Amino acid sequence: MGRDKFAKQSLGTSLHSHIQQSRVLMVGAGGIGCELLKNLVLTGFGDIHIVDLDTIDLSNLNRQFLFRQEHIKKPKALVAKESAGKFNPKVNIEAHHANIKDPEFNVDWFKTFSVVFNALDNLDARRHVNKMCLAADIPLIESGTTGFDGQVHVIRKGKTECYDCNPKETPKTFPTCTIRSTPSQSIHCIVWAKSYLFAEIFGVSEDETPEFDHTEDRENSEEIENLRKEATALKEIRKSMGSAEFPRRLFNKVFKEDIDRLLSTEDMWRHRRAPEPQDWEKVSTASSDVAPTVAQQDQRVWSLEENFFVFNDSLRRLSARLEALKSGVAPGESQPVLSFDKDDVDTLDFVAAAANIRSTVFGIDNKSKFDIKQMAGNIIPAIATTNAMVAGLCVLQAFKVMKDEYDRARDVLLMPRDVDRVLNPLRLHKPKPDCPVCSPAQALLEVDTSRATLKELVEDVLRLQLGYGEELSVETNAGVVYEPDLEDNLTKKFSEMGISGHSFVIVRDGEDNPRIDLCLSISEKTMSEDAKPIHLPSKPDLPIKPKPAGEHEHEHEHEHENATNGDHVTTNGVSAGVKRGAADAGLDPNDEEQSHKRGKVLEERPKPKEPETIIVEDSAPIIIDDD
Repeated sequence: MGRDKFAKQSLGTSLHSHIQQSRVLMVGAGGIGCELLKNLVLTGFGDIHIVDLDTIDLSNLNRQFLFRQEHIKKPKALVAKESAGKFNPKVNIEAHHANIKDPEFNVDWFKTFSVVFNALDNLDARRHVNKMCLAADIPLIESGTTGFDGQVHVIRKGKTECYDCNPKETPKTFPTCTIRSTPSQSIHCIVWAKSYLFAEIFGVSEDETPEFDHTEDRENSEEIENLRKEATALKEIRKSMGSAEFPRRLFNKVFKEDIDRLLSTEDMWRHRRAPEPQDWEKVSTASSDVAPTVAQQDQRVWSLEENFFVFNDSLRRLSARLEALKSGVAPGESQPVLSFDKDDVDTLDFVAAAANIRSTVFGIDNKSKFDIKQMAGNIIPAIATTNAMVAGLCVLQAFKVMKDEYDRARDVLLMPRDVDRVLNPLRLHKPKPDCPVCSPAQALLEVDTSRATLKELVEDVLRLQLGYGEELSVETNAGVVYEPDLEDNLTKKFSEMGISGHSFVIVRDGEDNPRIDLCLSISEKTMSEDAKPIHLPSKPDLPIKPKPAGEHEHEHEHEHENATNGDHVTTNGVSAGVKRGAADAGLDPNDEEQSHKRGKVLEERPKPKEPETIIVEDSAPIIIDDD
């Protein structure tokens, strides 16, 4: 008896054969990923690719059953391949210890798969995979869990809603003055260390950080001006990175000088506990006996001296990393930055130590590194049973997708606390016509990025081949790089504007009856000198953009709303105009900047009204097929 006899009987010869010949991608090898990979291997999917950037941590072992104690610090993708491969030697598994946003995982690569499975805990990565699957026209099975709740969402371009068709929960923000001047809780100090201090020293300014709320700034104008001066001083200290004085200057600046300045405002502390500044010399002397392995003791609360040691040690490690990245940057390219990742030991050590020292200054209880990791990463504890159920639902929906039976596929909500039913299947919704991600037409653009200029895209492709008029705009990740009042970038090459083989370019029609937006996925290709450096293999269909409901009655009242004054700013050396259309599409203007990790995001959907009687649908996922 063959090991796949019962699988053939359950799935039918046709579907089972399709599964064996399929090539599928699984992004994420964590809680859901371990369960999902096991299901895919035992079902008999022939060629499975895994992409995961993380390494195995002790806290993973209680629910990620493919990993053991001896695997700690090893790449999740590689260990998952080794462990799951033993379940079914007939299956080919390829593991990639990498970031799914790396250039090698471009649209052409996504096109080689039959189905893509998302098993991620990262909002930004989810959005990226959603966008890549839309561009490659490949079905995506999206999944997520939040404690005991879970969801599975089937996505296919033109047939279902995409991941961004529905707004996602906006991460909590904190008033700037509370975080920077008057913290009263541990989370205030953690946000300060992660989103302010770390960002100012190793990343981007707090002005680009969504966790700060500036709505109250007008009531604290004097204090905000003082905080701006402090940020300017930090930028000067940042220039001394790598020198022997750098750690001392930074410590004294944020834990002594800034605190002394706050203390000078006596009214601020009339009804609050006044902070106590810390001095480098005093704390340094007391920390001379701290064990070098203290950072590994993440379950207990460190003393001030231990936090001081970890602060300086992590500062040294991060400075060396950033300096190494800068040494590999070619002239004219943008300078590299570091970003906080809860699974990155160096960044977590820095944030944990800095947050605890600040907590000590303000008389707030310190937290263990483990607790800070949970709070900084917005982690909701994962439940192994929930992960297993969601992973099973992913495969059941994949069966319907592989048979192209989208009318029988379902979005499924797992809600154990619901008194009526645990599993709530919902019929797939049609794509939202105003969705900024899936409503644009998709096309592949082959570009020799070292030769092609923006002018060649605008004149040769958009106007000559696709028939665009004068009123059009071109956007990249840097913002608007071309519109009629912004021609600064026309002579620039794609490579100079940071457009490469994994980039997207959005084209918007500004005529009176505009065509739908066009999303061009860039395929980097070296072309001969006598050939044009830019080529559009297939001409996309660009129908007139449908007007939102009710616009016909009021279009004359709002003719002025879409006017632009032509103002523009410069980002990474590229002149970028003010983006248009975000408010009209019902979007949060800050939504695209939310790149920090979120723990197991669960998409909230309205619960349908169900009858008292539970009906078993005839579209059961497991069927007998005698062909």
